[in-house]
Amino acid sequence: MNIEQARFNMIEQQIRPWDVLDPAVLALLGAVRREDFVPAACKALAFVDTEVPLAEGQVMLAPRVEARLLQEAKVQRHETVLEIGTGSGFQAALLGHRALRVITLEKRPALARTARENLQRAGLANVEVREADGSAGLAAEAPFDVILLSGSVAEVPQALLAQLKPGGRLLAIEGQEPVMRAVLVTRQGEAAFAKTELFDTVAQRLEGFAEPSRFRF
Repeated sequence: MNIEQARFNMIEQQIRPWDVLDPAVLALLGAVRREDFVPAACKALAFVDTEVPLAEGQVMLAPRVEARLLQEAKVQRHETVLEIGTGSGFQAALLGHRALRVITLEKRPALARTARENLQRAGLANVEVREADGSAGLAAEAPFDVILLSGSVAEVPQALLAQLKPGGRLLAIEGQEPVMRAVLVTRQGEAAFAKTELFDTVAQRLEGFAEPSRFRF
């Protein structure tokens, strides 16, 4: 496989047509080696428009979804980011190139260990992987400029929104299969939030978040 041709094709055929047009984001996707964050057995899938299997039944988001979330987050160089759901560490690496500091929470020890190794090899000294249940966020170190959920939830908990700075942004994929939607929530004041629906997609559930009751009376 011609790695650089595959990377170019991913950007031009998958990511750009999905309205990812920010030159800085596109340049970053061309520079960060996604193949280094994919398990060895799945190297051939590194640039394919699909979720890539990880250990313990988890997955990496499809490249176009990762790219679109990154673009919509509009991370600035002075900002601190909290990611929930580290996976292989690739999204955290992208965030690390744009932010001052990234803390990423991963519940599964094996994934946290692998992500930490991947990020160290990539030279991302401003990204910290913590083995933790991210469903409650990280209130002790809040507030954050950006919170990114790298997976889906039924709905964003209020406890996470409370950890945003004024003007801070939270990105998540909300809903139930087969209808899920990526959303951007911006904190406009102490108790004021604005939600923008971004695009339809389907993503694996993040663990630990509440699910709505299936009972109806």
